[in-house]
Amino acid sequence: MKSIFFKSALSVLFIPANILSQETKPNIILIFTDDLGYGDVGVFFQNKLALLNDRSQPYALTPNLDKMASNGVQLTNHYCAAPVSAPSRGSLLTGLSQGHANVRDNQFDKELADNHTLATVLKEAGYNTAAIGKWGLQGKTLDEPNWPAHPNKRGFDYFYGYMRHKDGHEHYPKEGIYDGRKEVYENYTEVSEGLDKCYTTDLWTAYAKRWIIEQKKGENKNKPFFVYLAYDTPHAVLELPTQAYPQGGGLKGGLQYLGKQGNMINTATGNVDSWIHPDYVNATYDNDKNPTTSEIPWPDVYKRYATDTRRIDDAVADIRQLLIDLNIDKNTLVVFTSDNGPSRESYLKENFEPNFFKGFGPFDGIKRDCFEGGVRVPAIACWPGKIPENTKIETPNISYDWLPTFAQIARIPAPANTDGVSLFPSLTRTGNQKEALVYVEYFEGGNTPKYSDFINAHKGLKRNQMQMIRFGDLVGVRYNIKSQKDNFEIYNIKTDPQQVVNLALKPEMNEMQQKMKDKVLQSRRPNESAARPYDNELIPAINVENLKTGVIWNAYKGEFPWVPNVSNLNSEKSGIKSNPLMNVMPQKWKGVLVFDGFILIPEDGEYEFSLTTDIGAFLKIHECSVIDEDFGYKAGTKISAKILLKKGFHPFLLSVLKNSSKPMLKFEWSRPGIVEQPLSSKVLFHSYK
Repeated sequence: MKSIFFKSALSVLFIPANILSQETKPNIILIFTDDLGYGDVGVFFQNKLALLNDRSQPYALTPNLDKMASNGVQLTNHYCAAPVSAPSRGSLLTGLSQGHANVRDNQFDKELADNHTLATVLKEAGYNTAAIGKWGLQGKTLDEPNWPAHPNKRGFDYFYGYMRHKDGHEHYPKEGIYDGRKEVYENYTEVSEGLDKCYTTDLWTAYAKRWIIEQKKGENKNKPFFVYLAYDTPHAVLELPTQAYPQGGGLKGGLQYLGKQGNMINTATGNVDSWIHPDYVNATYDNDKNPTTSEIPWPDVYKRYATDTRRIDDAVADIRQLLIDLNIDKNTLVVFTSDNGPSRESYLKENFEPNFFKGFGPFDGIKRDCFEGGVRVPAIACWPGKIPENTKIETPNISYDWLPTFAQIARIPAPANTDGVSLFPSLTRTGNQKEALVYVEYFEGGNTPKYSDFINAHKGLKRNQMQMIRFGDLVGVRYNIKSQKDNFEIYNIKTDPQQVVNLALKPEMNEMQQKMKDKVLQSRRPNESAARPYDNELIPAINVENLKTGVIWNAYKGEFPWVPNVSNLNSEKSGIKSNPLMNVMPQKWKGVLVFDGFILIPEDGEYEFSLTTDIGAFLKIHECSVIDEDFGYKAGTKISAKILLKKGFHPFLLSVLKNSSKPMLKFEWSRPGIVEQPLSSKVLFHSYK
């Protein structure tokens, strides 16, 4: 699509004037950690362990993250899109659920789809963009470093960090203490040679600070910026820093970029993998739960984990102080979260188990599980003066909600393909919050650990094909799925966070059981690289009454850079037509037309839909993204897609851009035995009263 900044007289994004003026666009920093569990953060769980005063239960604190939470909001029911790194990051960056993302399961280093990303959206809104830290979505090629999905090819102006997923297992790139030497790239240039003694948490933090300072003191000082800061800790080898975190923080203190070969940052001195935080050096605990016997020291691996987590905690404070020093803290949204639940991997001789600190919090499950401990993650957002202090968002939300959230904050509509909803109303306590689609699908051949903290029904449970979906306080989970007929276990996650009482056994839950089974089919599309046992199931119709012939249309005026999600836009004009037509608005009118209604499917089967337009369009049936004529679409090209549908009424949403005096729209369908033809008024209905 041609790059055009969003211009609109009538399609105004809803943001209250007291929150954001038309001229102001805040900076955005998204801090993404690797394998940090919900229970690993003080305000989410570790502080509760400390209050128990139980010497048999170790805990590790995060005072700076706690302060960030007190200055902002905790998202206590926030989920990752998948319980492992690559698909989780892929969904985060594209705003797509695992029902639509191209990176699924354990597809590490797979090429991130060439489509909209957080960076392309914000770049279109006028932001400078940077990705710093772990990537792992570059695609495989023999022509390195020209990876097909290099961050510079996915909307980021600047990249500094690890390109490959496995490189993130090592936290000293040059020394490669435990996993061998790794490559670090600055855009397309490999730069690890000068990175002596550079611990990656420190390195990524110093470079993020350097880049932010350059933005605010250089020629781009009046432009907003977006930083995706993706730490590779506390995951994997659990290496230690070289020394204590430098005092102070911000512009003059904390981590500093020095830029000298062999002395790149101000902690690149001393001994690698050596420094343990003083709070944990001599930490002991009552390992046998017998107060009459002597306590024993924490095993070294847990001192490492606590130190690594605390290092991230210090880094967050350092960055927030920089914002204050640059006088941009009140115009910067900082979001902190994690890619999945806690891991049991250490890549060291000494095993690491997340039950030592109960990194899974009050839940069962860890990384690679679809129980809460694997997919519920810590999330904190701070934006002084805009997000109320010391608050909580307890409604469910998920990582792919950040793309439409950031888009609304940047005053640009999100692309139509997003599966997320904007969390702006919840964050700022303004407007009505739309319900998020919290959906996860994942395959893993292992088993849930047999931790004593977990209930017996979950210990050693075979994972294989898994799904998780949430409606309000009810969570449905399926493990080792053999077919679509398999029942969900259903839990009231508010009153039963450990998922002990399976409500699906109660007859009154039969309707909810069917709702969950239907919704997962109505919210996803099969992907050949990640086959599921329910891929060939017919998508259920919905029960709807008092329908009338024709479709509802709404016109949203503006010059859009892509087919927009109109959920936060105001319609200029609306009406009802027998079928989707482009002549409902004057020839010179520019904007997007959205046709909303129901398709009557006459019999069960496979249907093929096709679209041909002059600019771009997007078709959804239920929540399934069926045809994408948007990112990179060539005008006049017919795009077709097949979908399995049950007999009955199926809701659809067709969004079509109009930017010419002779707009084109061909909306056709076919099925076995019936040749391709336009959808007639006999099968199109609406529910407008």
